Amino acid sequence: MAKLRLRGKDLIDIGYPQNKSISIAMEVMLKHYKRESKERVLVLLKEVLANPEKYNGDGLFGKIAEALLGAKKTEARKLNATRAPFTIFGENDIEAEAKGQLFTALKLPISKAGALMPDGHAGYGLPIGGVLATENAVIPYGVGVDIGCRMCLSLYDINPSYLEGHKDKYVGILETHTKFGSYEVHKSPNDSEVFENPAFRDIPLLKKLKDKAYKQLGSSGGGNHFVEFGIVEVHGQDNEFKVPPGKYVGVLSHSGSRGLGANIAKEYTRLATKQTPLPREAQHLAWLDLDTHDGQEYWIAMNLAGDYASACHHDIHKRIAKALGARPLAMVENHHNFAWKEMINGQELIVHRKGATPAQKNVLGIIPGSMTAPGFIVKGLGNELSLNSASHGAGRLLSRSKAKQSITQSELKKVLKDHGVTLLGAGLDEAPMAYKDINKVMAQQTELVEVMGTFLPKIVRMDRG
Repeated sequence: MAKLRLRGKDLIDIGYPQNKSISIAMEVMLKHYKRESKERVLVLLKEVLANPEKYNGDGLFGKIAEALLGAKKTEARKLNATRAPFTIFGENDIEAEAKGQLFTALKLPISKAGALMPDGHAGYGLPIGGVLATENAVIPYGVGVDIGCRMCLSLYDINPSYLEGHKDKYVGILETHTKFGSYEVHKSPNDSEVFENPAFRDIPLLKKLKDKAYKQLGSSGGGNHFVEFGIVEVHGQDNEFKVPPGKYVGVLSHSGSRGLGANIAKEYTRLATKQTPLPREAQHLAWLDLDTHDGQEYWIAMNLAGDYASACHHDIHKRIAKALGARPLAMVENHHNFAWKEMINGQELIVHRKGATPAQKNVLGIIPGSMTAPGFIVKGLGNELSLNSASHGAGRLLSRSKAKQSITQSELKKVLKDHGVTLLGAGLDEAPMAYKDINKVMAQQTELVEVMGTFLPKIVRMDRG
């Protein structure tokens, strides 16, 4: 069938008002009904025009209905002259560019409070380590491209000496049961209840992404994502995960929502940029009002991506547990690229944590170091100045390009040997020397989290690039 030929005049002829409802209707129909006849498309558009209230919230026609019912006019937004209140932790060790990005975000008319964690460094929109509380609005780049990127740690009652004494076995498990990057997927993907989420049916973008998400389940991304065996040391009797003090074998994973999250971020950032145009220095901070169709749709899609990221980690850990022939004693996990509805100073706000760990009182989390430095099992202290947040890792000391230029393979091999770490994959941009000192970062956030235990990497699997 020929491609749909639809003009603005066609919509005016059937009664559409000469406002943005025409351009929105054109975009929706040319995108989702491009192989339908013009007659069929016009019948559908007449139905929406006759009763827009009926289609409010609909995955396909909701945006057209919103425009017909008189949505807010798109207009350029100005930044406030002053910043919302904020606190920076470890300020002397954070680059000026990262602080500048936070300062710009704090001037958004929707911003109510902010914070920057001690692992902070420059990113897009919000800096990595940035936390921003906004009123009734969500910033796609404030969440990040890898929506729901998270940590997950499983503890096993296995003698840590086995990691060295039976190294080939553990190397083989990671080589066989973990997949990384754009092209590696499991030959037999497992099923997951996450795919029963109605958003995969109701939101056209998610419907298109479902098959790819299914194939990528249980895989990890490139860059700094990893799955590793290491030694867990639990410090005290009084811990939230009910494991006695001592040393254990641990499996630690770091990854996010794969292609699903990346495509959600791309599409809704595009929509946000159109709906809330901002000055050049703030263009990556465009937001979606949560009382709009696109804002509600992004919120649903973001939460689905978070659930999918969690399902990916659970699949990874399930495969490894089966290969080990053991059940974990405990599991600790947390998101760090996400937005939550939380009460701040008596008001419900949207708290974005881009590369920051939730640290509400008694909430558990994982803060990793590098491939040769310890990670930390932590319990949040509920510090209001940090908006109940902590760092999500050590943070980068060198950009990826600078790391590749200044670190050699021989230097990397020596550091790995000195620390007794076996590395499978990874480029020079992930060398330990490219990261800040995690012990210093932890010392800068003693008022944010309490350390419950440590994780020392021993066998590390990353994308081979």
